[in-house]
Amino acid sequence: MIDISCSYNCCGCSACLQKCPQKCISMQQDREGFYYPKVDLQKCINCGLCEKVCPVINKNENRYPLENFAAKSKDELLRKESSSGGIFTILAEFVVSQGGVVFGASYDENWMVVHSYVRKKEDLYKFRGSKYLQSSIGNSYQDAEKFLKRKELVLFSGTSCQIAGLRRFLCKDYPNLITVDCICHGVPSPGVWDKYLKDSLYESKKILGKNSNPAISNILFREKSNGWKNYHFVKEITDSADGKKILKNVFHKNDLYMRAFLRAYIIRPSCYKCPAKSGSSYSDITLADFWDVEKVVSEWNDDKGISSVMVNTERGKNLLASVMNRLDVFPVTLEQATICNKGYFRPCGEPPYRKLFWVKYRFFKKLNNFVLKQTLLERIILKVIGILRR
Repeated sequence: MIDISCSYNCCGCSACLQKCPQKCISMQQDREGFYYPKVDLQKCINCGLCEKVCPVINKNENRYPLENFAAKSKDELLRKESSSGGIFTILAEFVVSQGGVVFGASYDENWMVVHSYVRKKEDLYKFRGSKYLQSSIGNSYQDAEKFLKRKELVLFSGTSCQIAGLRRFLCKDYPNLITVDCICHGVPSPGVWDKYLKDSLYESKKILGKNSNPAISNILFREKSNGWKNYHFVKEITDSADGKKILKNVFHKNDLYMRAFLRAYIIRPSCYKCPAKSGSSYSDITLADFWDVEKVVSEWNDDKGISSVMVNTERGKNLLASVMNRLDVFPVTLEQATICNKGYFRPCGEPPYRKLFWVKYRFFKKLNNFVLKQTLLERIILKVIGILRR
């Protein structure tokens, strides 16, 4: 029986919930806004399936790529609309062209991120672009299994822990399954994101007027009109009463949510001890940004976005070969591919002021500059406490 006594021991993949034959597991939100499994002891029959599919309890061995590439789409418009080089969309378009199903992370009506699937090329835009928060898997593992058993081709994308969870859930390898993960900094709190959006709407109402009815109409975490490396975070808010719009376009490090995320304050505790680094998710392909591409292919340094593509299996190799005519690729070593992607090998470190951040966040109940900034007095107090503990 799954019993999460320590928040570091659950990545939130929901494999246990979907595998439980008694349907006695639910995902409940904790004080930091993350979801954890809770078992109804009255219904549990102690079958142990929830523990067998847990990727934290059952960690895979490290496995390194067969091939590594710097890559970009030849379609400049697709590349512009993508976070980096546009590779995932090209892979996904090939799968749907073969009658397959593609799973990925998309926004729901409340701008929370959920996993869903599509069958049509024109629907793949939902999965395009980075979304910096933890997606709700829902029943995606169960849905994928149904398609796989019907011999349909399935491309399942997600974070490394989600792919590891899917593999454990399925309990066997399917030849018609292709998995794609990304090099992940960590997954932020859905609770913090939800509160951040509500605060944004509250501030917008003060600008639009008390009779306005503002609603979020678009979000772009990685808007690249100012350059790939100088990407901006964009929120478009529309007044449904008169159609007036507010466009908040800021350099990503100037946005409160992005600052909290990049400083790893709002990262899920398990991410500091990620169970799926160094290829141990057993995905077929791993994607990431190739930030320092100029050190490897200087002529590609056009600041429009380049992808790092790590091909982990023969299945991934065959898929990439099927779309090679739509790509520009340059072979690289694993060392070159991870110049600025050390997150492939190790998780982000837990910041020393994380606990203090959450104390202040719960007090103010919102993100602000004081919550994110450590004063000199706070640093001195924490230093003294650390010394006394030692």
